[in-house]
Amino acid sequence: MPRSGNAVASKKHKKKILNYAKGFYGARSKLYTVAKNAVEKSFQYSYMGRKMKKRNFRKLWIKRINAAARKNGISYSNLIFFFKKKNFVLNRKGLADLAMNNLNNFKNVNDCLD
Repeated sequence: MPRSGNAVASKKHKKKILNYAKGFYGARSKLYTVAKNAVEKSFQYSYMGRKMKKRNFRKLWIKRINAAARKNGISYSNLIFFFKKKNFVLNRKGLADLAMNNLNNFKNVNDCLD
């Protein structure tokens, strides 16, 4: 007996891949095999991008905190050291927000550590 495939499922799968590939350039959005490779690669990039976003924001927050801390005469590393020493719990995102938007409040927090 001849082998039969599942046309409905395979068509659905191919359509799903081609939908993911909408907006891609040329054959990457038209041909299934090429689109499949492009979509797989795009998923890899999006996964890595989510991780890189976290790294980049942490770097940005550290730079902002360091700039504000140096305006107040202390380095970033000493500031974080004093925070840990005093068991002061405020994450870098919050500190960076204080440093950018409320420099006076950041200065008050900095003065409390001394």
